[in-house]
Parts: sequence; structure tokens; C-alpha cells
Amino acid sequence: MDYVGKKVMIVGMAKSGIASARLLLDHGARVVLYDAKTEDRFPDGALDAFKGRAEFALGADPGPVAEAADALVLSPGVPTNLDFIIKAQRDGKKVIGEIELGFLFSQAEFVAITGTNGKTTTTALTGEIFKNAGYNTFVLGNIGVPIAAEADKTGKGDIVVAETAALQLETIETFRPHACAVLNITEDHLNRYGTMENYIAAKARIFENQTENDFCVLNYDNDITRAMEKQPRSRIIWFSRQVKLPGGVFIEEGNIVSAEDDGKHVICRPDEVKIPGVHNLENALAATALARSYKIPADVIRHTLMTFPGVEHRIEFVREVDGVRYINDSKGTNPDATEKAAAAMTRPTVIIMGGYDKNSSFEQLIAGFGDNIRAIVAIGDTQQKILRDAEKAGFKNIYTADSFEEAVLMSRKLAQEGWNVLLSPACASYDMFTDFEERGRVFKSIVNSFQRE
Repeated sequence: MDYVGKKVMIVGMAKSGIASARLLLDHGARVVLYDAKTEDRFPDGALDAFKGRAEFALGADPGPVAEAADALVLSPGVPTNLDFIIKAQRDGKKVIGEIELGFLFSQAEFVAITGTNGKTTTTALTGEIFKNAGYNTFVLGNIGVPIAAEADKTGKGDIVVAETAALQLETIETFRPHACAVLNITEDHLNRYGTMENYIAAKARIFENQTENDFCVLNYDNDITRAMEKQPRSRIIWFSRQVKLPGGVFIEEGNIVSAEDDGKHVICRPDEVKIPGVHNLENALAATALARSYKIPADVIRHTLMTFPGVEHRIEFVREVDGVRYINDSKGTNPDATEKAAAAMTRPTVIIMGGYDKNSSFEQLIAGFGDNIRAIVAIGDTQQKILRDAEKAGFKNIYTADSFEEAVLMSRKLAQEGWNVLLSPACASYDMFTDFEERGRVFKSIVNSFQRE
């Protein structure tokens, strides 16, 4: 679609919506900004750049706005089953999401990563490998910078490494990564999708436009991703932490190896991977497979795995106060992510859990905590559900806090010298915060304000 002169309704004016609006205005579209919020509910100056350039329909009835538009661009959090969106699709209007828009205007080749957990770390790590290999690399998508924000800056031969969530993949049409990865799929976002089948189908869209000349990296150890084997048209590269495979990336004789047509390439030992935890070893295997699909040399991958420090808000060490280590895992927004963070704890730990309810169950998570999780401090909308599930799991040492700050202070009192305090909520943040990043920043701010006793 040629957007010059076309009227495009941007649905949702957070980061993705702002990036989409700017990109379309720069390419000659007539842009209408829509959000359920009225203008006075936006931060001061947030939309000043659009005044005089775009039409505002903030807080308006979306039906007439969509009726007058030629196309709609949806932000990731916008449900696609809203009446005005369904009607626009029925009327033959183009309805796409921000990553599709960014892809259409980008000249780069895409490496895309999805999965329930590990997306952000694997995206950042893969981006670092490509940068170290000499590619002009953009690390974009759900990791924090919209693809549409940088699309016009990309050129031929550049690489976009994109974190792509299911909510973003729902609204693609032509999005086609040359290499993609599905890291794992476990229960999440059931409040949005209703069934696991719907959630899995949304994830699988990452490879639906690939051809036999492309690559798809799949996790052999995850039952759901292993069952995807026959779906992609692209060439599959397996990775496994548990099984020695005939081809792909796996552990053999104490080394990470990539088994390919020309033989086995030794990368490094698992204990040389700088980021901690078995889940991060899986992320490193996936990143290695993506890099090897581009024939990036083993020594470049090795150097990056041995030096990459990890990402903010994912098992991030904040500081040690009075012998207690404080760890920010605000990115742990579902039970599976928190399970991995808890498993990475090597000292007695107080864990802060709770937040926005995505219809997840916590009983299995809590039952599997093991000896190192000594206490839970429960907060947020899911507080009572966590209490009930802890009781079912036989976990007794659980406390509640009425505010986030109270939870951090309570955890400090509960933790003894030599312990950890881990923020890993197993829930989204929307009941208290704008996003998980804000939640993590507030946690770090409170911890950094502690005076030593």
C-alpha cells in the first residue's frame, strides 16, 4: 500500500503508536491519532510534535474515526477483536501492527526472536554477536525500541534483530525474517488468547512467510516447539541443553557445539557463558544457532558469550546491603520466567511476587521452589490468588504487603545476612506500574536508598 495521501488511524499512542505516527507522517500519510485516553491524561509535551501535523481523536468514539480512515495501524496491546477493528477488516481496510509497518519501510534483513521467556536476553545477546561480527545492527521490537522508530535509518546489508511478542505477531501480513527463533512456549497471556492453542498459533506466525531459503531455530527440549517441526517451510536448526543432537546446537563433551554440514564447530564451555542460570544457557544456544545461520565465526560467538553481561530487569544484581543481595527480575512476568529466576538462586531467598492477573496459576511454581526460596511477599491484584496457591502447595512462610515499597521493606526485614531478596513477580505490572521497566526501576531506587545498618 502506498501511504502517500492516505488517511491512517494510529490505534494506541504509547511508544509503538508514536513511532508509527512519525514514520507515516514522514512518508506523506495523513495521520489520525487515536487512544482511549484523552489528551489531558498524557504526560506534558508527549504529543506536542504532532500538533499541526496530525489529527487528534483522543478519547473519541473510535468507530467514526476508523470509518473515515483508509488504514489502521495497531499498537501491540490493542485487542484485535474490538468491534471497530473487526468492521474495518470486514470493509477491506488494511489493518496492520507496528512491526509490520516498520518491516515494510525497512531495508534491512530481519532476525526475529519470540517465545514465552528469554526473548529479551536472547535478542540483546544475538544483537551483540552480530555487532561484534561487523554487521550494522539494530536491536529493536518488544525489547524497547519500536521497529518503526528506526526503519528509515536502515540500509541494504544491515541487520535488524527484533524481539517479537505474540501480541505483535497477531497483526503481521508480509513480515518475513531471514532467521527466526521460537525459544519456548509455556502458559501465558491466557486472559488475551483464551486457550493455549490460540497462543501457540500467534507465536507460530513468526515463520509463516519464510521460504526454504530462510532459517527457523527451535527448542528441542520444549514439547510445544518440538511439535512445530513440520510447520515452517524454512530450514530448521534445533538447539538443546539436554540432548545430543545429530545436527544443530547442543552440549557435547563439556562444550557448546554447532553441528553443521561441514562438521562440528566448538563454541565454548557452558560455564564460560557469563550470564547465569540454565535458562540463560538455553538463550545462549539459541543465539549461537541464529548466528551460525549467518556463518558468523565461532570465535566471535565465543567472545560474546563470555563477555555479555545480561540485560536490565532480568536477574539483574542491584547491590548488596548488610550481607543481603538484591536482585531485580521485574521481567519475570509469568510463572515460567519466575521459575527460572528462582532456580538460579544459590542462597536463601525472599521472593516478591504478584501484580496484574493474566489468569495464570501459581501452585506448580510455588510447589517447585525448593529449599532456597524461604519466604514469599505477595502484592498486587494476584495477592489473594498467590496466598491460595501457596496454601495448596504447602508453602507456609508467606506474607502480604499493601504497597510495592512496603513489600521491599518487608523483604529486607525478613532476609538474613547471606540471603537474597529477589523481585520476580510472575505477573505483569499494569496494576501498579506502566510496565515492567518502571517496576524494576522503582525497585532499584528503593534498594539504592537503603542505608547500611
